[in-house]
Amino acid sequence: MAEAARFTYEDHEEVCKFLQNKTKHIPSIGIICGSGLGGLVDELEDKESIDYKDIPNFPVSTVPGHAGRLVFGILGDKPVVCLQGRFHFYEGYPLWKITMPVRIMKLLGVHTVFVTNAAGGINSKYNVGDFMVLKDHINIPGLAGNNPLCGPNEERFGPRFPSISDAYDKEMRKLAFTVAKELNMDSIMREGVYAAVSGPSFESPAELRFLQMVGADTVGKYSHYQL
Repeated sequence: MAEAARFTYEDHEEVCKFLQNKTKHIPSIGIICGSGLGGLVDELEDKESIDYKDIPNFPVSTVPGHAGRLVFGILGDKPVVCLQGRFHFYEGYPLWKITMPVRIMKLLGVHTVFVTNAAGGINSKYNVGDFMVLKDHINIPGLAGNNPLCGPNEERFGPRFPSISDAYDKEMRKLAFTVAKELNMDSIMREGVYAAVSGPSFESPAELRFLQMVGADTVGKYSHYQL
C-alpha cells in the first residue's frame, strides 16, 4: 500500500469494531509476545484467537516462530489481548502500518501494554538469559528519519510532538523488580537502555562498539511497539 494511502482514524475504528464482534472480552491489558514467548497464551483462560490474516488491513507476521494470532482471554483475573507474533520494519511494512496494532489496542480499551522481545546484550555485565526492564531507548532509525509518527498527525491518537522522556512507567518498573524478588529471580534482573535498529542483519563489531559508546545496554530490531 502506498504511503499516501495510510490508514485513517476511521480505518482503525473499523478494525476495532471487527474485533469487538469476534470476542466477548474487553481487554484492559495488552501483551506483545516476542521471540520465544508466544507460549504465554497457553496460560490464558477462556481464549479466543483470531489469525492476523483474517483481520481486515492487519499486517501479517512473516518471520519463523511468530504465530500470527491475536489472542483474547483472561490472565489471572484480568482481561487481556496478546499479540502472538510481531511485525518488523525489515519485513517491508511501512512504519505507520506496523504500529497499527498498538493503536488498535488503545481503541479496544487497553491502558497498559507489556512488551517483550529477545535482544542482544551489549553491556559486558549482562549474562545470557538475563531479563532487562527498559528505562529508556535509542531509536536509531527514528534519528535517521524513519519514525512512525512522521506524516499527517492524528490528534485523536496523540499530540504532534509527544514527549517520551517517561515512556517506560517508573512505578511499573519498580513493580517488575518487586515481583522478580518474590520469585527469587532478582539475580538475573537488569534495568537498562534498549537500542532499536532496522535489521535484518546483525550488527557489525564496529556498530556494537558505537552503540555501547552511546549508552545502549541491549540491541534489537525495530518493531511495531516503537511509537
